[in-house]
Amino acid sequence: MNIQYDLLQFYVYKKLIKRKDVDDILKNSAELKTSARDYMLLKEYITDNVELEALATYYSMPFVEVDMLDIDEELFNKFTFTFLRKYKVIPVCITKNNTLIVVCGKPIDCNTRSALNVYHNGPIDYILTPPSQIDRYIDSVDAVISTSAALSDLNNEQDKKIFEDAGANLDVPTVGNEDVINNPAVRLVDSIIKEAIPYRASDIHIEPFDKKVKVRYRIDGDLQERAEFPIESYSPICARLKIMSGMNIAEHRIPQDGRINMIIGGKEYDFRVSSLPTVCGEKIVIRVLDKSSFNFTRADLGFTEAENAIIDKILQRPNGIILLTGPTGCGKSTTLYSFLKEINNPTVNIVTVEDPVEYTMTGINQTQVNPKANMTFATALRSILRQDPDVIMIGEIRDKETAEIAVRASITGHKVFSTLHTNDAPGAVTRLEDMGVEDYLVSNALTGVIAQRLVKRLCPACKKRSKTNAKEMELLGLNEPISIYRPQGCQFCNNTGYKGRTAIHEIMYMNEEMKSIVAKERNLDDLRKASAQNGMTLLYDSCKELVLKGVTSIQELMALSVE
Repeated sequence: MNIQYDLLQFYVYKKLIKRKDVDDILKNSAELKTSARDYMLLKEYITDNVELEALATYYSMPFVEVDMLDIDEELFNKFTFTFLRKYKVIPVCITKNNTLIVVCGKPIDCNTRSALNVYHNGPIDYILTPPSQIDRYIDSVDAVISTSAALSDLNNEQDKKIFEDAGANLDVPTVGNEDVINNPAVRLVDSIIKEAIPYRASDIHIEPFDKKVKVRYRIDGDLQERAEFPIESYSPICARLKIMSGMNIAEHRIPQDGRINMIIGGKEYDFRVSSLPTVCGEKIVIRVLDKSSFNFTRADLGFTEAENAIIDKILQRPNGIILLTGPTGCGKSTTLYSFLKEINNPTVNIVTVEDPVEYTMTGINQTQVNPKANMTFATALRSILRQDPDVIMIGEIRDKETAEIAVRASITGHKVFSTLHTNDAPGAVTRLEDMGVEDYLVSNALTGVIAQRLVKRLCPACKKRSKTNAKEMELLGLNEPISIYRPQGCQFCNNTGYKGRTAIHEIMYMNEEMKSIVAKERNLDDLRKASAQNGMTLLYDSCKELVLKGVTSIQELMALSVE
């Protein structure tokens, strides 16, 4: 019996892969000496989350996400990280009848069963979970331990220095080159960066104050304090970050930018580092970018079926400008990349000009602006137009010159993607006109505008229902109270009540009626009314729908309503 072949046939039955791909998967996985399942994950035939339910059905095993489990820390600490990573397992708890509950990232083989029996003399029950979640959980525990140890060593080193300065005769060895990796400052920087990954942090803030330095992570849009250490220890930490990111360590008076590339847990990450002089020292902010896991689909990005139908029409247009709008950090670039990935094929020449290039994509020619070399968006665009492009992506339209080149490129047969900072979709029209682009050019060039926001998802483990009050009924447009979900807070969501974020959208499709309105209408309020009458769902209404479905909270809707 060929278990791999049978499993692939089951995936075909579940419509996860196509029948014509089976032989290629078996052949290529054999050549690489890996399992068919691992090969499919590597080549993105499937994702571990998508296949989990099918795999559980195939093996008649229950499945769960790690975040939903109450893991016994004392039991977990009895196992080594090496063992857990090797066998892709996490011990959850021991029940009253002495049964060990274990979550596993792959069907259990005889070797794993034998190894677990060494740790537990009794029955063992297994539950499937995505292997990436097992790695993330182990990495998070490992990173927390490493950060705590580095902080402790840093404080001890500072205490020794205080005693030395007071005249105490302590034998403190000097640090040679061979000991750099074990230096507390070096280990702390390493731990702070690595700990951000399993916590899903988008940014790391390292902020010097009068007596302390605080470390905060931005998780799901909110800053959460992680650690603090004495200001006296900040100098070597700041220097370490500057060296890693290629900054000038002797310069403290002006802002600087740098980049760090690291491989963590087998994935490549890009860290964009920014320093800013403050009265207490240089504040460091690090943006976290996962370069190897850009597997987003429209469904992952929160697009509904109705919205996808409109986007299909927009993307099928051979030319015109497609704009993404919204504030900084709302996921505009991610959505643009997902569109480019969707239309990327050998018959299309796609060229981008970005500041900076956030994700590298195979088959797409990506250019980064360099103002010091006079490589601006406008100058890059002029050169790109001589590169026979079919599709052009501009990171952001910032000025009149860039806007005019983009518009003229779109009306001469090119498909152009770009972003703008506006509050809603109709606002993109007036912004282009304010930049000096003629209204008739805007109406001819625009294919569609997508406004986007990110709202926090309620934690599925602790969210609770309760009745709406009068103010909430007014916000939701209700005459009678209903039950909606509210945030509570638990260990799975770090007591925030939220776990992850999803996007809401406002899509203005430029059909002939809208083009006619844009060509003659300059009042923003009238444009909004016309867009709504033409079928555009407002951001507010999209968020309200998620509140009624229990995806997000009424607080997120309130925050949107005050914009």
